[in-house]
Amino acid sequence: MKTKKGTWVQIRAVVLMPDERAPQVPLDTKQTPLTMWVKGHLCHDAKIGEECKITTVTGRIVSGILEEVEPYYTHNFGGYVPELDAIRKQVREF
Repeated sequence: MKTKKGTWVQIRAVVLMPDERAPQVPLDTKQTPLTMWVKGHLCHDAKIGEECKITTVTGRIVSGILEEVEPYYTHNFGGYVPELDAIRKQVREF
């Protein structure tokens, strides 16, 4: 299914191939391509896995492989930590 032009998406693009990486990069890192992920609005209809162009919020036009439609943040700051609550009380008393 094609995603419509203007949809908020995330793309992936290779910036440097392994043989283009700097010599001082650790070996395990140097063996993988330097990859970037960028979010923006599709410039044209595209399917997941296809090459496409997006316009970022800063107005840059970037090309890459369409990876995700309407991406969002899934991280958090973890669960409740009782020690931090105790520290908060100590700081306020101080």
